[in-house]
Formats: sequence, C-alpha cells, structure tokens
Amino acid sequence: MDPSLIDVGIDSRSASFENPTGARGAGGAAAGGRKGAAWRVIRPGERVALADVSGSGTIRHIWMTSDAWSPAVMRALRLEVHYDGRDAPSISVPLLDFFGQPHGRINEFYSALLSTHEGRGLNAYFPMPFRDAIRIALVNESGRHIRLFYQIDYTLEPRERVPASYLHATFRRDNPTRLREDFVILDGLKGPGRFLGCSVGIRVVDTGSWYGEGEVKIYRDGDRDLPTICGTGLEDYVGTAWGMATHHAPYAGAPLVMPDPGDAKPDDYKPDLVSFYRWHLPDPVMFAHEIKVTIQQIGMAIFNADEAEAMARYREEHPAAGSGWATVAGTSFSVVERRDDYCATAFAYCSQPQAVPRYDLDAAVADLGEFAYEKVRELTDDQRELLNRSLLNAPG
Repeated sequence: MDPSLIDVGIDSRSASFENPTGARGAGGAAAGGRKGAAWRVIRPGERVALADVSGSGTIRHIWMTSDAWSPAVMRALRLEVHYDGRDAPSISVPLLDFFGQPHGRINEFYSALLSTHEGRGLNAYFPMPFRDAIRIALVNESGRHIRLFYQIDYTLEPRERVPASYLHATFRRDNPTRLREDFVILDGLKGPGRFLGCSVGIRVVDTGSWYGEGEVKIYRDGDRDLPTICGTGLEDYVGTAWGMATHHAPYAGAPLVMPDPGDAKPDDYKPDLVSFYRWHLPDPVMFAHEIKVTIQQIGMAIFNADEAEAMARYREEHPAAGSGWATVAGTSFSVVERRDDYCATAFAYCSQPQAVPRYDLDAAVADLGEFAYEKVRELTDDQRELLNRSLLNAPG
C-alpha cells in the first residue's frame, strides 16, 4: 500500500487477546486497561480463535511469540485459516513453518514477507484479502501447555475494492525422499493463481557429501514431462552459489544452516539441518489453470584416489546424475541421486478459496533430531501440575 495514501474508507482494526473481536473502542478492557490480557495459556488439545472477522478486508500483518520453543512442541502447533465461511481450511500448516522456520526451530532472519526479530518475534506481512469473512485459529496438538502472545492487524474495506485473491498455504514432508523422485513443494491448487514462494527445510540424512545440487522445477498449465521454469541448483534458487551458509535477503535466504555443534569441525557443506526461502515478488509466477513445483534430491560426491573402496560402496547406493562420474588428477566426482528428509510450506494466491489437506501430525513431528542441549527436561507429575497451575493463574 502506498504509504502516502490517506483513505478514510479503510477501517484499521487489530485482534489480540486484549481485543479478540477487533471491535471498535474495545481494546485493553482487562485490568482497567493496564496490560490485563497480553497473553493466554493454550491447553493441550485446545483450539483458539485468533481472529473471526465478518465483512470484507485484508489481513496486513501477523505477529506472534511464545515461550515454548521445544522443536517437538512448536511443530505440534497448527495454524489454520478459513475464508468466506468455508468449512475446510485454505491454510493448514505448522505455526513456525508458516513463519518460515522449518524443523520446529527458530532463528533470526529478515525478508520482504516474513521476519523473525532477534530470533523470537514472528512476523508475517502477506496481504490476505477476504471478501465475506475470515477465521484464523491455532490448535495446540502438543502435550504441553503453551503461553501465546499475538496481534493480527487488518483493515476492513468495501467489498468491491477487495481483490478476489486468497492466500493458500500447504505443508508437505517426505521423510525420507525416494531416489529419482523429485520432492513436491506445491501441487493441487487450481487457477487462476500466483505462486508466491516457499520455505523449505532439509534434514540431511545422507551424510558425508554435499546435498544441494537439486534443481527447482515449476510446471504450469499443461506442462507434463518437462517444466517451463527449471533452475540450476538448490543454492542457486536461493540466490547464492558454491555452497550455502546462513544468510538472509529480501527475496531469498537461508535462516538455518546447522552443523551438529558437537562435531569437531562443523561444516556448512555437510550440515545436519538446513532451511531456505524464496519469494517470487519481482519475478511473478502466474498460472491460469494449474501449477506444480518440485525440487530434485541431487548432491555432489567427491573421492580422492586413495578412497576407491569407499567410492565403490557409495556408487552402489547413489546413481549418478548429470553427465556421470569424471576423474581429474586422481580425484573422482559426480552429481548423484540421494535421499534426505524434506519438508516445505508453499504459498500461493488463488482467485477462489480452496481446501488444502490437513497435514499428518505424526509425520510432521517425527525425527526432528533434537540435540541434547535442546531437549526439554521431563518433569514429574507433581512438578507438571504445579507448572500448569502457575501458568493458568499468572496475570497477563
């Protein structure tokens, strides 16, 4: 929106625990307006309405934070969005993945559409138009009580000024992927629409070699065997080259490249966990009827002359890709097919609300690979009861 625009036909609202309905003149009523409802405890199994708005308008900004940063707990928080009274959600993704943070872990980064300030404040700036109504809910599918703070800033506008363009988000995971079968980032949405971009997480299962040579392919409107848009490699799609370390920029970046901190020589080329994002803002990807976005699981393997036996064993399980193996000055190398654990949250606008699959919780939380320093200490039943009671009775 033009920052110089003055338009009194736009009605600015905000939903939070201080004003759950976003009603005019109703914010901050708890505790005499003295910070009485800044947060709430969400019980295990509880579904909480974060916004339930009738009318037409646009979600402009979503901010959240919590104190439950355990990977397994954070992956078990489900965010869902329903448009215009539809029963099925058009967004159903793990909370952190919606904010560009796969693996249930949070890391500082800043981009044009998502940011995590100082590694703890989650922000989303996707415009989310709605023409009749919108419902945004959080479901705590973990076994823990969590404390949630949030604010959703939105505008109400005349219906004729709200575009028929609904944000959709889907979550997928293949753990592990299969040889020569490209991981699907997005599929199943019908146009007219626009692929906005994606956030992808990789748990590197096939260790010992570089993971990131797979090409991103975008199939549009009748593309079958070959795509219209084909990249040159994973790190190239992210806007970098020759490997990938942690970095962030407006349209692409890698918030997390995490070697095991217990390794004697941590190596960004062979990390345990990776996440990256890419936003197609200056390079829009439109589709009239259908779209499918995939990424190959291809890496690079290199063996020295004295590693002939190891190379032979490796080649039995890793078919060569590209032009195959080559040897230069005694060093053999090739791009190769591999298996890793991939997940992706894809974002797309469609002209009509569409149902997206509700992801499988067990598949989402499996094998998050917690390191010893990340694991939450198990409490006794008495300790847990005392903690829950203190959370529920604490002032907001």
